[in-house]
Amino acid sequence: MVQVCLNGARGSADGAVVPMSPGAMARSAAEAVAAGASDIHVHPKTPCGQDTLAPRVVAATLEAIRARVGVPVGVTTGAWAEPDPAARVDRVRSWTVLPDHASVNWHEPGADEVAAALLDRGIGVEAGIWSGTDGAARFLASPLAPRVLRVLAEVTDTSPRTAEDSAHALLAALGTASGRPVLLHGEDGGAWPVLRLAGRLGLATRTGFEDTLVLPDGERALSNARLVTEGLAQYGAARRAPGTGRSR
Repeated sequence: MVQVCLNGARGSADGAVVPMSPGAMARSAAEAVAAGASDIHVHPKTPCGQDTLAPRVVAATLEAIRARVGVPVGVTTGAWAEPDPAARVDRVRSWTVLPDHASVNWHEPGADEVAAALLDRGIGVEAGIWSGTDGAARFLASPLAPRVLRVLAEVTDTSPRTAEDSAHALLAALGTASGRPVLLHGEDGGAWPVLRLAGRLGLATRTGFEDTLVLPDGERALSNARLVTEGLAQYGAARRAPGTGRSR
């Protein structure tokens, strides 16, 4: 499974190609799915470009994307969109249109409570486990761990030289990840090395403007669809490389 992460917390300073409005997100999602993406992760935005969990904006974003694609669509619940954990839970409970899944960063305060609110509403939980945090330990100790949809192993090391080592360390910390599927991805300079590692290990992965603005050769990507096309090519080549096989 290759997920497309349409925009992330990026804003207008990152370029006009990053989709910010529901209409732009829907067009970008449709192009990415046509290119081979099988799942969508998106950050709903206020008119001024800030991430938000507001029910009206979440509904408009989901409705626009679902009018163009038939694959699962998930949203963020990142603390930067709503810093107060109790308010974050209230936001989830107030949604009028529900995503198929939502990511919960387990190193953030209130992760268990936000995840429980999502599960109570029948929304799948992607457990975001960031390298360099205590997220793995907190997740593995959570009674909700066996109930999540999948684990997002998120490598925050942006160095192309060391991101793969950081990914191995994160996967080791997760162990069996409570028996849940793992989606491995990196960001910025680490995005492509970690994606190729996911291919070698046979793990799900993702690509898109949230994770990187450039192609493997450093050229600026002009669309999420272009990143998906290149991501699938890189993933497939890594998967077919001699000696490739699942390590976990």
